[in-house]
Amino acid sequence: MSERLDYTSRARRVAFQYPLFSHLSIQINFWIIAHLSFGLVNYLILRSFMTSANFVMGDTLWSSFLLALILGFLFGISFGMIEYYLENRIFRRKSLGRVMIFKAILSFIVSLILFYIIRYVLFEKLIAPMVDLSAIKLNEESWKYIFYLFLIHTFFMNIIISFINQMNKKFGPGILLPLLLGKYRSPKEEERVFMFMDLQSSTSIAENLGHIKYSAFIQESFMDINDVVPKFRAEIYQYVGDEIVISWALSEGLKDLSCIAFYFACEAQFNKRASAYQNEYGTVPKFKAGVHLGKVTAVEIGEIKRDIAYHGDTLNTTARIQSVCNDYGKYLLASKELIDFAKITAKYNVASIGKIQLKGKRNLVDIMSVEEK
Repeated sequence: MSERLDYTSRARRVAFQYPLFSHLSIQINFWIIAHLSFGLVNYLILRSFMTSANFVMGDTLWSSFLLALILGFLFGISFGMIEYYLENRIFRRKSLGRVMIFKAILSFIVSLILFYIIRYVLFEKLIAPMVDLSAIKLNEESWKYIFYLFLIHTFFMNIIISFINQMNKKFGPGILLPLLLGKYRSPKEEERVFMFMDLQSSTSIAENLGHIKYSAFIQESFMDINDVVPKFRAEIYQYVGDEIVISWALSEGLKDLSCIAFYFACEAQFNKRASAYQNEYGTVPKFKAGVHLGKVTAVEIGEIKRDIAYHGDTLNTTARIQSVCNDYGKYLLASKELIDFAKITAKYNVASIGKIQLKGKRNLVDIMSVEEK
């Protein structure tokens, strides 16, 4: 199996290692493109006036592009910084409706601040000389219409960037561009590591808590797992009831043994918040997991609801490995194929379970348990 770091893997690595930089770069690039488009439209409108009216202005196209770069950077930093810190510290556990209302109010306030900075600080010193507007005197009426235009443009651009951010959250970093380019329209073979994590004693916990509180328990457990995901360059493939499926590109999963270290980092996260779980639910989440590697095909599926799906024997085998954890009293089982390929015996206690006849498999699968030293 060869190690190949494609665009998606590189994008995910940057997003996970430098989350603030990744977020700001998306925001800045978007706002630069938005202002470039806006500047080009304004330039063409001005040129059309020049052909039919007694109106003369120098060629401002390149200066408009330079101005778009400056404004794009200003807008990207402003909106990006605010959204990044609010998403991670305030919005995370709020309802979607409240988040949308709060964001709309905050965006309006930020837009007002940026408008006044442009009008009273940047216009005379930077914008007017750059686009040859020094001879034009704008009165209050002119600024009123500019303000309306500014708000409308900023409002709709914020909607678009919010959509892009939501798409990135749904599919993960580095997926949106290949998706738009049609990479997954036809099946593509990939080498990946998969981990199926299932809540231990889920039936008894659900009976004790009731379905409403049990759902809150699952939600909080998954949020804690989500906190661990970026540190180990993992991808959340699916949520299925009280089970979560984690995936890595082969090179990412084997780098620093991320596919194994991830499980124990999740356990550490649960133990760190054990008192909060005990106080609220009377129990601390404990997950059993199976991990395996191999070739799969990735393809875009669905029409009414689209998604990227992985198919192949690798997923079936991983799910079956996880399903026998209770049979052997183990919390983390892995295929011997992964153990040998990753060479993890130096860092973890690994013991052979033996060759097992997994449900639905014709051939025996060599399985090993993994524990922290």
